Amino acid sequence: MTDLHVLRVFCGPDGGAGNLLGVVRDGAAVAAAQDRQAVAAALGFSETVFVDDAAEGRVDIYTPSIRLLFAGHPLVGTGWLLRQEGLAVETLRPAAGEVPFRQDEEFSWIRARAEWAAGRRTHRYGSAAEVDALPAPPEGTGWLYAWAWADEAEARVRARAFPRRGDGIVEDEATGAAALVLTQELARGLDIRQGVGSQLVTRPQSDGTIEVGGRVALDSVRPL
Repeated sequence: MTDLHVLRVFCGPDGGAGNLLGVVRDGAAVAAAQDRQAVAAALGFSETVFVDDAAEGRVDIYTPSIRLLFAGHPLVGTGWLLRQEGLAVETLRPAAGEVPFRQDEEFSWIRARAEWAAGRRTHRYGSAAEVDALPAPPEGTGWLYAWAWADEAEARVRARAFPRRGDGIVEDEATGAAALVLTQELARGLDIRQGVGSQLVTRPQSDGTIEVGGRVALDSVRPL
């Protein structure tokens, strides 16, 4: 029997909200890809992470229906958890490649490339109220990141995310990968309020990568 850590990633300023993330700390306990996919489907979180080598930061990421080469909130959350356990993790290694990780007093940060999040389409709406009023999910197919300026001068964004994969994830509460895409498109750092109350902060870097960071909290630990 191994434990499942459930985290809330990209919590709001009040410590609430955040996107639930399952982390299987002992990835060897669920070694086969088909078994990992089955676990992720049974848990029903937007993503579940299997840690294959904590010291090296090697991780494997699954939604309820597919394996992902890269995803934002799973890496931010897993980096935070490994640091909480006393590991000086500076790089996470999902299938997409090396992802630098750092922790400051309040936020956990990853640095990645927006092209790793290909397939997430953004659509600008006229106001934050229009984004709030969208049904879940909106009509149509394909991954949609709906957004509007809450305050363009201050780079504050209101956003909601709809995977529309047909796997039970109707709306994604906080989505680091989509935040990278939007940041690249707008070419500026953003303060994003997503879902019911999550916060993501992005910072473009001179080498073409983008940092995305936020608060992480432990929700629960339970047997898998």
